[in-house]
Amino acid sequence: QLQLVESGGGSVQPGGSLRLSCAASGFTLENYAIGWFRQAPGKEREGVSCVSVGEGRRYYAEDAKDRFIISRDNARNTVYLQMNGLKPEDTGVYYCAAAESIVLGAPPCLLAGVYRWGEGTQVTVSS
Repeated sequence: QLQLVESGGGSVQPGGSLRLSCAASGFTLENYAIGWFRQAPGKEREGVSCVSVGEGRRYYAEDAKDRFIISRDNARNTVYLQMNGLKPEDTGVYYCAAAESIVLGAPPCLLAGVYRWGEGTQVTVSS
């Protein structure tokens, strides 16, 4: 069965780090652009970071720059989001999605031709 599963979330104090994983089953992530999104309670889902198909270009939301890193491990059919210097405003459910491409010149990580969404993993940053 086709699946996209996030993991690695948890509860950390401000300034802490987490590494989220987005693992695919039944299809090959290397053939897709991948985006990471988060949704806080009562707010709309927003793009955090994404990576393109061909040359692996990386994109980040303004607040994620210099703190987060998105990367591919094609051998493991997995995409990671390393999150450092976490802030309370980073709290939310994080989702990954596989798509045909990233739309350039649009809001961060607007995806075209979404193929699959994961179920999400909770990230909580508090003291």
